[in-house]
Amino acid sequence: MSDLENRIAQFQKMANDDPDNELGHYRLGQLYMENKQFEEAVASFNRTLILSPQFSKVFQLLGNSLLSLDKKSEAVTTLQKGFQIADERGDNMPRDEMARMLKELGETVPESKKPVTAVNTGTGEAGNMRCQRPGCMAGSKARKLNSPPLKDELGNKIFELICTDCWTDWVKNQSIKVINELRLDLSSERGQSEYDKYMFEFLGLTQE
Repeated sequence: MSDLENRIAQFQKMANDDPDNELGHYRLGQLYMENKQFEEAVASFNRTLILSPQFSKVFQLLGNSLLSLDKKSEAVTTLQKGFQIADERGDNMPRDEMARMLKELGETVPESKKPVTAVNTGTGEAGNMRCQRPGCMAGSKARKLNSPPLKDELGNKIFELICTDCWTDWVKNQSIKVINELRLDLSSERGQSEYDKYMFEFLGLTQE
């Protein structure tokens, strides 16, 4: 069994053991795409959107998978809806990529509303920031962390971009599932590297 097949099996188990784990379904969909199993990828991404309907990046990947299956009409509808959600949330990277895809398909790109991003005041009160995590469910009620959760550059980045609810969800729920399901040894370099990769995936941050 190849490394990719092993990773698919790991996330199949995670998704089956915890059907409401959006990260498990999302990563499984990505791995299916990598393995050119596009029907399976579509199913995983659709499940992710049921759990997290504001996860704009998923619309982009779902559109790609549908195009690979020659389902252009479904792909266009998905990309247009995803564009609108990404635009409303201020998720510029997936929004711009979906706009590019729609233009290449000769289809209409929805008009951008370009919302004004709320100011990050740092008070911890509801509605004081716009969380940059693509799957954030808090929306206009997002609360900024009271202080950086880590004493390094990454901690400052999380403080500026990620809301209290999403960080708490990672620390108390998703990170534990990743450690347990993938049996990660955080004392090892490989285990810590895998942990960091999934944390960045969940938070929607770029790993430098």
